[in-house]
Amino acid sequence: MLSADKEAGGSIMKVLLINSDCGYGSTGRICVDLYKLIVESGNDACIAYGRDCTDESVKNIRIGGKLDVYAHVIKTRLLDLQGFGSKRATIKFINQCKAYNPDIIHLHNIHGSYINIDLLFKYIKEMKLPVIWTLHDCWAFTGHCAYYTYVGCSKWKDCCYDCIQRNLYPASIFRDNSKKNYIFKKELFNGIENLKITTVSNWLKFEVMQSYLNKYDVQVIPNGIDLDIFKPTESDFRQKFDLENKTIILGVASIWHDRKGLWLFNELADRLDNFYKIVLVGITEKQKNNLSSNILVIQRTNDLMELAEIYTAADLFLNPSIEETFGMVSLEALACGTPVISNKYSANPELINEQCGIIVEDITTQLYIDAIQKFKTESIDILECVKKAQQYNKNSCYKKYLELYEGC
Repeated sequence: MLSADKEAGGSIMKVLLINSDCGYGSTGRICVDLYKLIVESGNDACIAYGRDCTDESVKNIRIGGKLDVYAHVIKTRLLDLQGFGSKRATIKFINQCKAYNPDIIHLHNIHGSYINIDLLFKYIKEMKLPVIWTLHDCWAFTGHCAYYTYVGCSKWKDCCYDCIQRNLYPASIFRDNSKKNYIFKKELFNGIENLKITTVSNWLKFEVMQSYLNKYDVQVIPNGIDLDIFKPTESDFRQKFDLENKTIILGVASIWHDRKGLWLFNELADRLDNFYKIVLVGITEKQKNNLSSNILVIQRTNDLMELAEIYTAADLFLNPSIEETFGMVSLEALACGTPVISNKYSANPELINEQCGIIVEDITTQLYIDAIQKFKTESIDILECVKKAQQYNKNSCYKKYLELYEGC
């Protein structure tokens, strides 16, 4: 068992976490948090990653290198074969796996052009290791995409073909291989003797149960948040940008896509009066050139304390994305005492109730304006926002994984 008495000679559980990143981005931070929790429990962990690592304090294995990633990306671009490159890197990694000799493999994002899923799953089936697979998006049960709500596609329920998102992540320029990918992934991902799937929301669990993965046990374990960082935090943000007398409407994304609703902020900036100021975090220089001059743009920051200061300074947080498998940015805003306006699509409603925000029924500028103006007459208690976020304390959430490990 994971909690075996080490002094009495109990065995130490070894958990190998596999993700595209280590410490970088939301899934990378989740893996590092899990790693630390496993080690604190008196056991051993290692993070295998293929792209970026921002925390060298953890035991880790790099799967391949930059050239391997570039070659995998090219294979995806030309042949629509995301997940089927990186053969040499994966063979080397599997040998490293055998040397580490894990008791449990915990998969996270296995797309991202760094690992060969054919070789990986053949190794898993051969070794008959217990596997936990945490799904953060929908890529595991489609023939191409990681998200499909924005385009209203449901082909994945039967079999993907003629992919209408071929040119989006993981983008393929020339070829649509979605049908073959779907069939191969279905065969590859099924038939594992001891696989448990976790999803980060009830919405995503519902989707999985309609897919070819529905034969597996599926449990919801939501993402956790570091409440020591994301909390009401004083700063000079308003003074720094001369916003003392403004109602700040904030939007945050690590990468702004159309599905994140960037167009909405542009329209709001042109329609709302000078009483409001829109602030967007994570905008690139190229995107900035296409935005209204009424929007204050802040480039992406990896400084979480700075991000907490910005969340706290805002009066309202808008998350117009319709493809949120969890909605981490909404949760971070709530933890900092800022109410959230979002929509009814995907997992958004799971984090927001009438005590801490508003859910609009559709993605229209007018509905969001109505919701924004509603806050003029109906205030929301900051403490209610924080209270909602406290339900997702990362230590409480991730201890559920320890229980899963113990049951393997």
